[in-house]
Amino acid sequence: MTDDLTALPYLDAGTLRRLVPMVRAVRVLEDALRAGLDPEDTPLRTAADLPGGQLLLMPAAAGRYAGVKAVTVAPGNPGRGLPRIQGTYLLFDGGTLTPLAALDGVALTSLRTPAVSALAVRHLAEPDASELLVFGTGPQAYGHAEALAAVRPVRSVTVAGRDPGRAEALAAHCRAALGLRARALPGTGDGPQLREAVSRADLIACCTTARLPLFAGVLPRDGATVVAVGSHEPDARELDDDLVARSTVVVEARSSALAEAGDVIVPISHGTITTGHLAGNLAELIAGRLTPGPGPRVFKSTGMAWEDLVVAAAAYEAWDVGSG
Repeated sequence: MTDDLTALPYLDAGTLRRLVPMVRAVRVLEDALRAGLDPEDTPLRTAADLPGGQLLLMPAAAGRYAGVKAVTVAPGNPGRGLPRIQGTYLLFDGGTLTPLAALDGVALTSLRTPAVSALAVRHLAEPDASELLVFGTGPQAYGHAEALAAVRPVRSVTVAGRDPGRAEALAAHCRAALGLRARALPGTGDGPQLREAVSRADLIACCTTARLPLFAGVLPRDGATVVAVGSHEPDARELDDDLVARSTVVVEARSSALAEAGDVIVPISHGTITTGHLAGNLAELIAGRLTPGPGPRVFKSTGMAWEDLVVAAAAYEAWDVGSG
């Protein structure tokens, strides 16, 4: 513990993944919820518009720790050869509010988001789910392939992406690193191959920057589980009204979903569903307080500050033990 910010330990991306592998990230998130953490109590993110993009702040406090993630989104950065999203996490002692550590904020997001999805899938998806379809080719797509294969007996992966080279790169990664059958299916339209892939999939992970639905909501079969993580904006969505209406819908927290999740806000605004259509939040799901209906199952994630805090605290504790 130190009040000298220059002496803070910095946990970079490689260190974070070494200290908290994916399976451990899923476990510590579940442990926190079972210990009584209420996701509804977490403050919502705040966004400040800046000349170069946005600054997002995500504070949280739970148990022995507090923390805040500061993330910037600069749409013009890829053209400059810089990352679109950058950020840092600052972890504090919960009692004294003394700074304890700084962490790579983007790496933290890339770890905790698929870990949260995997936790939901562990309690929501059919036990024998083996066919995975991933929309997207960025870090979250890679993370979700790994995370969902860790909690379900995934045997094959189909990657749908607009860039054929990037889609094939993710498929090759799934074959080499995860030992899965994998193929690339370029495009995010409604071609016959993609419609068939959506209809066949047991698990569908939507990890894109799309602002409009990726596929027709009548396509996923009853019992399939769809995870949507690509957006935290109220007017952007990856899923259409039809899918949301016919599905058991679970969210991280009702408070965040009704403020940030276009996938549910837009159908509500259309009158397709009401707020009562949300079956429950993540804490209620893992406590066994909800039962999926006969249709598909949907988990909509916007990303919440408590998740960053729990995983960052686990990384710090592992680092502290190793450095002692």
